Amino acid sequence: MTKAAILIEPGKPLSIETVQIADCGPHEVRIRTIACGLCHSDLHFIDGAYPHPLPAIPGHEAAGIVEAVGSEVRTVKVGDAVVTCLSAFCGHCEFCVSGRMSLCMGGDTRRAAGSAPRITRPDGSPVNQMLNLSAFAETMLVHEHACVAIDPAMPLDRAAVIGCAVTTGAGTIFNACKVTPGETVAVVGCGGVGLATINAAKIAGAGRIIAADPVPEKRELAKKLGATDVVDALADDAAKQILELTKGGVDHAIEAVGRPASASLAVASLRRGGTATILGMMPLSEKVGLSAMDLLSGKKLQGAIMGGNRFPVDIPRLVDFYLRGLLDLDSIVAETIPLERINEGFDKMKKGDAARSVIVFDQ
Repeated sequence: MTKAAILIEPGKPLSIETVQIADCGPHEVRIRTIACGLCHSDLHFIDGAYPHPLPAIPGHEAAGIVEAVGSEVRTVKVGDAVVTCLSAFCGHCEFCVSGRMSLCMGGDTRRAAGSAPRITRPDGSPVNQMLNLSAFAETMLVHEHACVAIDPAMPLDRAAVIGCAVTTGAGTIFNACKVTPGETVAVVGCGGVGLATINAAKIAGAGRIIAADPVPEKRELAKKLGATDVVDALADDAAKQILELTKGGVDHAIEAVGRPASASLAVASLRRGGTATILGMMPLSEKVGLSAMDLLSGKKLQGAIMGGNRFPVDIPRLVDFYLRGLLDLDSIVAETIPLERINEGFDKMKKGDAARSVIVFDQ
């Protein structure tokens, strides 16, 4: 039996309950969860903005220690420190074999229809696994292609945020945008993903990094992580300020919030030939676009799910960046809390007054 936070009904607090985790299948890994970050993507499901079969255990930004492996597992072993990632990949579909692993639908990484569920309540009723992981639990059971072994010297309460926020933000800079030294970058939204994007832009050698956020404390944090300039994202002339700071606009504008107004600001901040990348989870009914003049100016618009990551390669590199002092995870993590305070952590997130809260499980 393991303790977990279960989403029973959208808009209601998560319920702390005891669940049963199944034994490992051939390609499955059982992980003792050490830490799990609270991500805004979880909140979209908790609030009901994005649908999901219920009851379910959210949580997808985690690190832990491998406790058991299935008979066919070759990528990790018992005792390994691992980071999990929601972009589980099958390894043989067109997306995987063409190097676009983050686009894999991952059907083969889930148990087949009719098989026993990975997670059940004490009465035997199934609990749905969310985003291949369900990390708001003391134990996870995942496919081996949903986790990667990391350097055991890495603190796991910091490693957890690499699994989503940092992989998404840094992956966007390194993979989706391929930022080269000297290029200019604007980041709209300075939550966990936005701050990781800013930090990665600094590592990549971006010439000017402009952070746009309505919260003064987050703008100051953005400066600490590498922003050269900051702008109030809600200012009427926010786009004009960015255009003036960069003498015509940025090469890359990255939206890390999931709001139509933030996407519009990203597009309006571009120079001729620039690219806007939307990372935030927009309301499903919303659309983002380019005007005719934007198109005539060679501007581009793209999505980058999970930063276009190749996480078995990317995550160990990001761990190395942290251990070498290049990646500042300590500033991104605002606090560590026990599982029992998870609803309080999401309440803080709704207020927008913290960078990242990370659950640390009792060991």
